[in-house]
Amino acid sequence: MTNISIVIPAKNEASNLKEWLPRLIAWGGYQELIIVDDGSEDNTADIVVEQGARVVRHPQSLGNGAAIKHGFREASGDIVVFMDADGQHQPEDISRLLDEMKRTDADMVVGARDANGQASKGRHLANTFYNWFSSQVAGQKIQDLTSGFRVVKAKKFAEFLNLLPNGFSYPTTSTMAFFRSGYLVRYVPIDVQRRTGKSHIKPLKDGVRFLIIIFKVATLYSPLKVFLPISFFFFVLGLCRYFYTYLTMGTFTNMSALLMVASVQVFLVGLVSEQITALMYNKGSNQ
Repeated sequence: MTNISIVIPAKNEASNLKEWLPRLIAWGGYQELIIVDDGSEDNTADIVVEQGARVVRHPQSLGNGAAIKHGFREASGDIVVFMDADGQHQPEDISRLLDEMKRTDADMVVGARDANGQASKGRHLANTFYNWFSSQVAGQKIQDLTSGFRVVKAKKFAEFLNLLPNGFSYPTTSTMAFFRSGYLVRYVPIDVQRRTGKSHIKPLKDGVRFLIIIFKVATLYSPLKVFLPISFFFFVLGLCRYFYTYLTMGTFTNMSALLMVASVQVFLVGLVSEQITALMYNKGSNQ
């Protein structure tokens, strides 16, 4: 028999959990339910205890990814379901993700949101770009890179636990890690509800963080796919600069040399990064 654990990170989600958690418990298709209270300042933990679920508490906020990792370490199931605590994900959709995993023998199944499931038009545009960019890098169709609603095989997910960041980008990292290792990832369309209360996303701070995610996606999967085009750009720029100065002044300038040297350096950084990435995944899969 397959044991199913549900892990839910929560921070200041008392009002949402009070309405949504009873629905999840009533669904009941799990053997273990763990809510990780990530340093909440409200009575999130009390609500969880009142509903009869298990709560794991952080005395201070360590981040969404840290809560996911802690909850996963506490879980004992062969299959682990990750959900958000803000009431957006429907408990009834868990069965659909589990059915897809059973049908296709997938290692990870992700609940994919449509445009109506995004918090705002800006978030939708950003996520559309992330999905497109990550699909180009991975060579696989990625329907929802940042969805926090996913079902994973515990043994496979454990291989990459040390790679996951403590912040909000654990979905990005886990998705690219699974693709990088050749594991099967499937997507199931889901409907999500608008969250009530204030989102923990800060537009300016998290906008910069999401830009970093774009580069992290590429370097997690295949660094040379990022560094090689940049290297080629510098080389072509240096070559064009050389032809221009040679034809107009009959000389080879320091700027041409600098651009070409930068091209070689960027290529070597990409080559070393590629080797480090390969070693990192090999180490993870052997643990």
